[in-house]
Amino acid sequence: MTKQNKSILSALALVLVFAAWLILQRTGAGGGTPAPVLDSQGPLELPAAREGDRTMTYQGYVSSYNPETLIPDWVAYELTDEETYGDAKRENKDFSMDMNYRGKQAMREDYWGSGWTRGHMAPAGDFMWDDSAMSETFYFMNICPQREELNNKDWQYLEKQVRAWARKYDKVWVVTGPIVGDNIYGTIGADHVVVPDAFFKAVMVHDGKRYQSIAFVMGNDAERYWLQDCALTIDELEERTGIDFYPALPDDVEEDTESRYDFSVWGIRSR
Repeated sequence: MTKQNKSILSALALVLVFAAWLILQRTGAGGGTPAPVLDSQGPLELPAAREGDRTMTYQGYVSSYNPETLIPDWVAYELTDEETYGDAKRENKDFSMDMNYRGKQAMREDYWGSGWTRGHMAPAGDFMWDDSAMSETFYFMNICPQREELNNKDWQYLEKQVRAWARKYDKVWVVTGPIVGDNIYGTIGADHVVVPDAFFKAVMVHDGKRYQSIAFVMGNDAERYWLQDCALTIDELEERTGIDFYPALPDDVEEDTESRYDFSVWGIRSR
């Protein structure tokens, strides 16, 4: 064999080794979890931009704030396993306006005596990793009028489940927000802050082999909501809200992932 032929074979072997490495990374074989898909459209958790969106970016989340309803249309963030732990506390944190936002926004006085709690969309408990990041979750950019029974019970339980999923799968991509619907509860305060009919939460993880997603909708009331009963696909939630939740996924992956959910992935028992 000539020296030239040996060089060609060596180069070919290197190419084959590199190709095999790429396959392992994409399939998760060999114990590695594939990296999230990177796309020019932006971070995986951000919904598609819509005309009129007014987004504000904070340390831990992005809010699309609606200056007409005075509540966010959606709030999106990535939560990692590491970020579910930390020393930040809720104490000495107060709800406030974001003075960097140029536009009308809700005020504390709008909620006083309304009978509605100030419900976090991105929960403070997901930001224990940094005190200032947690403080930013108290901006009204992240707050909606929410029934106390929902806020303190089933909605809170779902928030805790999201943290559990982040620990199980290393990270979770969350989009959450209100559904105004027929606006059956009207508005509160002198600024007429809209009270949502319901709330949604869209969740995406990578289980080491493929992307998995699920969504939930809970009414803004005192009813009990079991996760089995209020679950739906991302496609169904998109139809209800008009929001394109995970556009950074390749089209074929998005089409597959958003059309289904599997309770076993989420540790939810079927009835």
